[in-house]
Amino acid sequence: MDLSSGQLLDSDIGTRATDETRRRAFEFNLSVAHVPYLFYALCMTRPERQITPDARKGRGANSADSGRYERFRRVDDDDGWDIPEDTTVLRTEVSEERPRSLINYVTSPDLSFDRTINPYRGCEHGCIYCFARPSHAWLGMSPGLDFETKLIARPDAPKVLARELRAARYRVAPIAIGTNTDPYQPVERDRQLMRACLDTLRAFRHPVVIATKGSLIERDLDILSDMAAQNLVRVGISITTLDPVLNRRMEPRIPSPARRLATIRRLTEAGVPVRVMVSPIVPGLTDPELEGILTAAKDAGAVAATWAMLRLPLEVAPLWEDWMDTHYPDRKHRVMSKLREMHGDKTYDAQWFKRLRGRGPYADLIALRFTKARRRLGLLQTMPDLDCSAFAPPPQDGDQLCLF
Repeated sequence: MDLSSGQLLDSDIGTRATDETRRRAFEFNLSVAHVPYLFYALCMTRPERQITPDARKGRGANSADSGRYERFRRVDDDDGWDIPEDTTVLRTEVSEERPRSLINYVTSPDLSFDRTINPYRGCEHGCIYCFARPSHAWLGMSPGLDFETKLIARPDAPKVLARELRAARYRVAPIAIGTNTDPYQPVERDRQLMRACLDTLRAFRHPVVIATKGSLIERDLDILSDMAAQNLVRVGISITTLDPVLNRRMEPRIPSPARRLATIRRLTEAGVPVRVMVSPIVPGLTDPELEGILTAAKDAGAVAATWAMLRLPLEVAPLWEDWMDTHYPDRKHRVMSKLREMHGDKTYDAQWFKRLRGRGPYADLIALRFTKARRRLGLLQTMPDLDCSAFAPPPQDGDQLCLF
């Protein structure tokens, strides 16, 4: 440490602590000059920096900013050596977690479900607007690029799910999958955790609601069609835009809009009921496409439709604004002003029943347009309830056989 300048310097990795880091260090009476390098490296999060376009090709976020719970920040700093360095492309890394429980119970009054499961943490789809990004901060990682490049798989998820469903105190109700991270993101192709969870739910005859953008769901049509015949499953496919260019910028690693429409068609042909989720609607960017998306989805076989407005909680707001500056700087003011108009001069308001759609004239106009188009196309607002009466844990080794 250079005490004369007050700078924390790590010459090995070319990073320097920010003013905020120094202030907090001295506030806690840390003798930073004697802190071992290992402690420094472990306590710091990923560098607070903009990643070069070549390194983040095919990713949604531009940066790997630290999460809100981290005391320290790191920024890139020129080490003074005028030596060209090769650009390292960010690769997806997958670690594993052994959960003690899988079913997450929620009490939000503005949601249509009360429990969810997630086979993965993080999502390689990389949608820049994803409201689940802040959840990566709980793990000490960046809601930006870490969220889409540092994934966590839960290989014991099917086994833990089966154990929880067998519990004597368990009471059946539809389980929602895909409400936080997409279960059919690319890593599922090899891991097959979602398929294993689906197989478990089928064995228990347990109802499930799936939300996804991934066409990989077609792989599981054998399970889904079987469950659909028993009224145990329904699927929501999210379509934000029909513009392939905007889609690739905003949702870099998900199937194209045309491919998702084809997925709706295949699911419908297999007897699986599908609703289209026009979500999120981005004011001033995707809102003109509302009626077109509903029409295309109806033509593909969707039987119901819902919508939600763009949500920018916590770290998602600066990530989104940075993305707008990069791709649509001329539209940023209109988009952000409309969002603030719907949330009482704030970028986001987390109040129940307000967070999903906002309030005010613009929100009312979108709701009116959606309702008129939905009714004209004959799309349902809500889908029929799934069957909870068929739930029955399957026999397992060691169970006493029934005499009658």
